[in-house]
Amino acid sequence: MELRIAGLTKRYPNGVHALQGVTLTIPPGLFGLLGPNGAGKSTLMRTLATLQEADSGEVTLGDIDVLRDKARVRQLLGYLPQEFGVYPRATAEELLDHLAILKGIGDARDRRRAVQSLLERTNLWEHRNKALGGYSGGMKRRFGIAQALLGNPKLLIVDEPTAGLDPEERVRFHNLLSEVSESIIVLLSTHIVEDVAELCPRMAILFQGRVLLHGDPAGAMRELENKVFRRVVAKSELSDVQAKHAVISTRLVGGRPVVHVLADRAPEGFGPTSPDLEDVYFAAMFRATRSGGGREV
Repeated sequence: MELRIAGLTKRYPNGVHALQGVTLTIPPGLFGLLGPNGAGKSTLMRTLATLQEADSGEVTLGDIDVLRDKARVRQLLGYLPQEFGVYPRATAEELLDHLAILKGIGDARDRRRAVQSLLERTNLWEHRNKALGGYSGGMKRRFGIAQALLGNPKLLIVDEPTAGLDPEERVRFHNLLSEVSESIIVLLSTHIVEDVAELCPRMAILFQGRVLLHGDPAGAMRELENKVFRRVVAKSELSDVQAKHAVISTRLVGGRPVVHVLADRAPEGFGPTSPDLEDVYFAAMFRATRSGGGREV
């Protein structure tokens, strides 16, 4: 079962064109959707989750028309939005049981088995009787995944799932997403490049409602071989370097700016560097501001 998106558009009443002809094919497994805040990622996620209408375009999940057969889509959907609220006085077991009823799991024994299995998979079983208001941010995100997995969804949408997590919780969450993606489509929307680099065999970059690039992260990095160069500069030199070269990123290393530039050959004073997915991301942004186009890799 694949998720196919063709020519999806959305313009809000205030004139913001949130989606501009988005076209993607998303196979089973983890698929990363990268983009800055305001790129249209959340609009796309909400549309796929049947929470808002598109202006035009088509979306199919297997043979299901996502934009028209919303009830059928919701039977196959798991969704963890960026802002996920809980009833603070309810325990994890109580709330998950309640949500299982809403998901249509009517038999008490089936619910009990499903709730126990999900709490164990998310490493929350020993905390099942603790009020959710006392959970850490990472525990709440894991509970969010548990509720999203109720009913064995075929499509799982997670929006900015690791934002604000400490390194240990982030690794735990990565392992969980990797595990559940073995048999279903997991769409991971994020602005954190490392999440996609570490998890996703397929990806897309969204910017100003348009797909700039989609395909294989490794292939995208290979395309930038011998085109990205680096140099450590003094802070006083930075503005001059930015004026003379196609600077795609600047990061501090040991308190000193390290500049990456896009070029066909090494500018004077710059040395070659192996491009990573962050270079791919910033290069796509750099090119988009000049050409407005997107491509497949």
